[in-house]
Amino acid sequence: MPINKEKYQQILQELNGKATLVAVSKTKSIEDIQELYNLGQRDFGENYVQELIEKEAALPKDIRWHFIGHLQSNKVKYIAPFIHLIHGIDTLALLKEVNKQASKYNRTMACLLQIYIAKEETKFGLTEDELETILNNSEFSQLKNVKIAGFMGMASFSNDTKLIKKEFNYLKLLFNKNNNLPIINSQLLILSMGMSADYKIALEEGSNMVRIGSLLFGKRD
Repeated sequence: MPINKEKYQQILQELNGKATLVAVSKTKSIEDIQELYNLGQRDFGENYVQELIEKEAALPKDIRWHFIGHLQSNKVKYIAPFIHLIHGIDTLALLKEVNKQASKYNRTMACLLQIYIAKEETKFGLTEDELETILNNSEFSQLKNVKIAGFMGMASFSNDTKLIKKEFNYLKLLFNKNNNLPIINSQLLILSMGMSADYKIALEEGSNMVRIGSLLFGKRD
């Protein structure tokens, strides 16, 4: 299925330079990604490590790759040399592994902490208490090769716009609350929330990074 160029331009106009568009390219071909790249897109999001490695090897080196799936600790080493941003960190153990692998390449790896905001048990993420526990942990403050760049959250899969708005608003408030804290190895600049179905609500609630796939590439097989 060809790239929806009109939709791509429309979304860019809606973002108006205030939010980064991460094009979710999981399961999409190298040709499809190249086509969107040729239109000027540079940020792409992948969910599967093996697929990401193959695409990174085959595509232009100035692409900023985002890992947006649930990352397993034993897979961090494969993406450590090149990953631009890891979106879904939800344990201190995973952060420590990212730090360990980043240090091997003398890199400081940018990460987002995933916050649990939905009313669904299938979603991952930290509760507010778990977030505070990590940020106040002495081990966390010693991680020199990771930088917490912001928060990420996924709203409930629902048609209830009031619920979605409430969940995004909660994450924005939590982001603001922690934004002024002198947290070691952190600079909370990114609030990543909003996907194809709810990105407009997310933008209204203060998102500055959205992850959009099906609107650009068409429905997944």
